[in-house]
Amino acid sequence: YRGEEEIQKECALFPSAAVGETQSSVSAAEDLQTYSEREWKGNTTKSLLIRKGYEAIASEFNLRKVRGDNYCALRAVLFQVLSQSKQLPAWLHDSDISKWPKEMHSDQDFITEWQFPFETSKSKVQHLEQCLELLTNKWQEAVQCKSLEERERMCQQVFRGHDEEYELLEALKFLMLRTAVQLHSDMEKGSDVPEFCWLLFARDSSKCPKTFLTNHLRHVGFNGGLEQVEMCLLGYSLQETIRVVRLYKCDTEEFITYYPNDHKNASPLCLLTEDDRHYNVLVPKKPPKFDAYGRPKWNPPSDGQSSITTRL
Repeated sequence: YRGEEEIQKECALFPSAAVGETQSSVSAAEDLQTYSEREWKGNTTKSLLIRKGYEAIASEFNLRKVRGDNYCALRAVLFQVLSQSKQLPAWLHDSDISKWPKEMHSDQDFITEWQFPFETSKSKVQHLEQCLELLTNKWQEAVQCKSLEERERMCQQVFRGHDEEYELLEALKFLMLRTAVQLHSDMEKGSDVPEFCWLLFARDSSKCPKTFLTNHLRHVGFNGGLEQVEMCLLGYSLQETIRVVRLYKCDTEEFITYYPNDHKNASPLCLLTEDDRHYNVLVPKKPPKFDAYGRPKWNPPSDGQSSITTRL
């Protein structure tokens, strides 16, 4: 995992580097089985378990490796959003989201605590406005792509470790904060809220949006990644379902987990993790076949066991 200083050095060293695999934050797709056999050799209990998990999904998916820093969960989700979205979500289509930082700054003195992984001459409000405007533009550009090849080129332009990529990732963090503020307000009013909200604000370190930002969100990308309950918040903020294959949970009911688990849609963003810390992207080899519950019909591991969960 790369820290703040390393990210800043990279942004300074490669301000206008050509797009290529060496700078790409998300690699080209490769065969899951081949990757598993290369990375998990030996016969330790963990190696056997991880390989078994890979085997269970190898016939349905390929793998795209995501750069292993503390932004990786955000990066993997953003990649799937830009590579899969067929239309703009309603909240993005109907709103000028670039105004949201100023509105939040007027209502709550949160933005002063924001930190960016690179130097900027703009105020924090102005920079967040720029980040959100960029997110709108890139999302719109993605859905307007006429072919898979065009969309792949567009994604490769985005995911190369430059300022633009990190601005998009910071935009996702802001969306999470704004959603947290709204949900916490609903909780205080006694309104219905998603189940994960009670977990998010039950932590001593995030009793309210202010402490959530101070103790958790502002450190994402720098000193830590997203926790599971924060993955729920991310999915809810984007109005997407994030489906994660958790390889180290193979043979348990938590092998496949949805974030959030009460907000499912027919086209989830599929990720893979070996440890709940680093996330990679899953790419379907063909249109998935779903069972009666909307779950993909993946091949069970070689011993015939398979399990799926919708819990946190």
